[in-house]
Amino acid sequence: MSRLEAKKPPLFISEPLTKDKFSQSLSLLSAILRSCYGPAGRLKQLHNGVGGCVCTTSQSAALFSHLSVTHPVLRVLVASVQNYVSRFSDCGLFTAILCCSLIENFRSLNIAPCTIVKISKHLLSLCMDYLKSEACGCRVSVDFSSLETLLCLVRSVLTSKPACMLNKQEVDHLTTLILKAFMFTVPSHVEINAVLGKCIIVPVKGKRVVDSTVLPGLLIETPEIPSAKPLTGKRSCSNMIKVALFCVSMSGDLFSPEKGTITVHHRISLEMSELNQLLNVGKQLVNDEVGLVICQKVIHPSLKQYLKENHVIAVDRAGLSLVEPLSQMTGAKPIASIHMLSPSCYGSLKDVRVESFASKRFVHLIPNEVVVCSLILCNRSETAWDELKRACETAEHVLQFTIKEPLALLGGGCTETHLASYIRHKSCNLSTSSFKDIDCSRTQYQMVADAFCRALESVACSLNHDDGEILTDLVYGHCWFVPSGFPSVFNWSDLVSKCGCGINGSAENLSWRLLQGQFASPVIQPCPKEPSVKVADFLTLDCFAAKCSGLQVALETANLILDLSYVIEDQN
Repeated sequence: MSRLEAKKPPLFISEPLTKDKFSQSLSLLSAILRSCYGPAGRLKQLHNGVGGCVCTTSQSAALFSHLSVTHPVLRVLVASVQNYVSRFSDCGLFTAILCCSLIENFRSLNIAPCTIVKISKHLLSLCMDYLKSEACGCRVSVDFSSLETLLCLVRSVLTSKPACMLNKQEVDHLTTLILKAFMFTVPSHVEINAVLGKCIIVPVKGKRVVDSTVLPGLLIETPEIPSAKPLTGKRSCSNMIKVALFCVSMSGDLFSPEKGTITVHHRISLEMSELNQLLNVGKQLVNDEVGLVICQKVIHPSLKQYLKENHVIAVDRAGLSLVEPLSQMTGAKPIASIHMLSPSCYGSLKDVRVESFASKRFVHLIPNEVVVCSLILCNRSETAWDELKRACETAEHVLQFTIKEPLALLGGGCTETHLASYIRHKSCNLSTSSFKDIDCSRTQYQMVADAFCRALESVACSLNHDDGEILTDLVYGHCWFVPSGFPSVFNWSDLVSKCGCGINGSAENLSWRLLQGQFASPVIQPCPKEPSVKVADFLTLDCFAAKCSGLQVALETANLILDLSYVIEDQN
């Protein structure tokens, strides 16, 4: 007991946002995030100080899960963004960079935090009202009867992940596959409470990306089944294959001693008793004309042999992650006990085949109606495959949000600069009664509005990693990137070919300003509804739901941090 140290008192830090340590940590985190942003973002290699696996990424989900943030205030920021990313997958870096910029800009104002919070909430309501209005000039409608806009959405997700190391041909191939896989998951019969199906990603590493493909139904890896021999499962009278799905072990294992005491009579073998029970289950399955048995865990070899002799296909070690899609695809109810077996739990399949990809063998379950599909995803290295898997999952989530709310926002920094121009315009035209309602002066409102707009514009500036100039036009408020190496007095119209999102060309007689400036002009007219370029080839789009929510999360988190007066840290 003498070696035990006395408890240390908690550490109280007053006004944590005024400390140099916070400023340095915030600047460092912001610089790391900005350097990762966009298609030209720089990759980060992350690993712990004592070895272990190395993660190469520029995606927020992987970045935050591997990045060690020690400052207690910044932990709040990271936790908020991580929670957001877990729900929306997309726009994580946008949210984090915007939040850092808002904190930096708001801290520099000589205005009480409570006043900044009230003004910023009003600015957020202006943004959300505008983004959800028909007059919004930075959003486009998504027509599901045409694939062009959907392809743009998926392509925009893939091209923003440089660690996937994809060329144009590979991006086009994967874009088509992801959209095809998503269409498989959309129910063909529209119902009031329709549920989207599942897309299961099957890893094949060491192959070309263009070898990736999508198949209707589900693939379960089964190395023990020979590929040369076709599967002949028993069929019911309706020519369907009846399916039994078990989510309990069928290995014949005995109860764990921790679960209680078992009293066994003399000359009774628990192992044989358990095996006899399994074989009785097998007999009932055969009598019920089941043609396929799938077990989440392990099936006893004797039961496997018995089922095989009776033309029943047995697949074990399916894993917990496949139970839900298997149930959704076949209609089978997961059976949780070998002592209670009801015929109402069975499902059905159209066919079962053996498929081979690279050196792997799979059982291919083909459903009656496709609501589940398998995306066989290939890439050259494990690092690139991990990054590509995350990108494909993000693209699928973006499509799922888009089908619920068929809208998209213009990408390439154009939504940020357009929104900043709109807010500057609105803040100059607010009535005196609005300032009274917010309980602030006109000067205070315009100072906070300018800080808010500069934060939005700084996110667009983060897309540029090559020291070139960044412009915004004074008509549409879009973002334009100028190649590096040209003087500031150059005729900008000769240097830019299209805006960041691709909807506007530079043929129009537009006026410009440098984006890093402190002042901006209002939006004079909205973006053209019909772009002069072909949408499918050029338009960069962002997920509407994800970006709107990211804007809210960034501002609310910044307001929360701005209002912190004390940090109490346990030192034990």
